[in-house]
Formats: sequence, structure tokens, C-alpha cells
Amino acid sequence: MGMRTVLVAIFAIALTAGVSAQPTPSPAPPAPPTYSKPPSAVPMPPPLPDVGADPDLEPQITIIRKETETVEEVRVNGELRYVKVTPRIGLPYYLVPNGNGQTFLRYDSLDFGTKAPMWLLFSW
Repeated sequence: MGMRTVLVAIFAIALTAGVSAQPTPSPAPPAPPTYSKPPSAVPMPPPLPDVGADPDLEPQITIIRKETETVEEVRVNGELRYVKVTPRIGLPYYLVPNGNGQTFLRYDSLDFGTKAPMWLLFSW
């Protein structure tokens, strides 16, 4: 048996294997669920309370403009929550009062969400 015959046989086997390995069609999607009551009869949750109607819950913002910066004091119910300082040159930062109210902690943003730790594992 020559080399050419062996190659033709291998090619024929590979070709038939590729034809038989075609994916089968997917089944039809399931039918939508049926309801015993029409969807309009399902009770709706109660509406949220109107927070905008209560002036004590709305923040009071005091803006103080200076030559080198703009200071925004945000108070809720008369209590100072944070101070946003926007310098004329540079990025804004926030001053948040500490637990005792006498000292302030500086933050670059007010995003205190949970952040997943990230490490550089490979680099090339």
C-alpha cells in the first residue's frame, strides 16, 4: 500500500467523522406559563412613602465660594454629613466628620461599597 493510498484513507475517515459530528437541532422552547388569575388581578405592593414631602429628610446644601476653592456643606436634619471641597486646580475631595464631630476624615470619593481585592498575577 502506497503512501498516497494511506493519506486518501485518512482523509476519507476524517471527512466522514466531520459529517457525523454535526450538532443536533435544539428542542423547541417551553410554552409560557398559564395563570389561574389574569395578571391584572395580582395585587400591587403599596407605594413608597413620599420622601420629598418631608423637608427634614431632604439635604440642605450650603455653597461657599472662595478664590481658591468651592466648599459645599451637606446637612440632613441639621446635622453635618459631609463637606465637598472643589479646588480651582485639582480634583475634588470630601471631608466626613469623625464619630465625635470634632475631626474630619478626608476621602477622594464617597464610594464606600465593597471592593474585591485585586492582585497582579502575571505580566509580560
